[in-house]
Amino acid sequence: MKNLTSPMTVAKRRKSGRNMSKLYRHKGNFTWQGIKTKRYKSKGEEWLDIVRNTLIGKHGETAKFHVRYFEVSPGGYSSYEKHRHEHVVIGVRGKGIALCGRKRYELNFLDTLYIAPHTPHQLSNPFKEPFGFFCIVNARRDRPILLQK
Repeated sequence: MKNLTSPMTVAKRRKSGRNMSKLYRHKGNFTWQGIKTKRYKSKGEEWLDIVRNTLIGKHGETAKFHVRYFEVSPGGYSSYEKHRHEHVVIGVRGKGIALCGRKRYELNFLDTLYIAPHTPHQLSNPFKEPFGFFCIVNARRDRPILLQK
């Protein structure tokens, strides 16, 4: 049986045209083997204390979607924005608040929120524990438009 977790790099997979199945083993504390935790966005003052892990979509896959894990520290928030692409957000750690259009939702474990295209939205964590969620988006998507509240 072929080892699906071989150390072939993303660049080699892309160059070879090979799209390989791969397991990203959960290491505990909402981290995954072979997945780097990065800042939510590279720059900007419109967000605070949030990180992301791209689980599917940046490792040579040809999937038409990306699966990302975001974690918002207590007091943190994402940018308030809208765009043409849609999102699916699934709460998996703690709880948080989703401002979606004119509605405000409290998201708990396995609560699932669909954010329609062009809907202003922001995710925040006014609670004392980290708020973690999976976010599924189109692989090809437009840049967000930042909004003022």
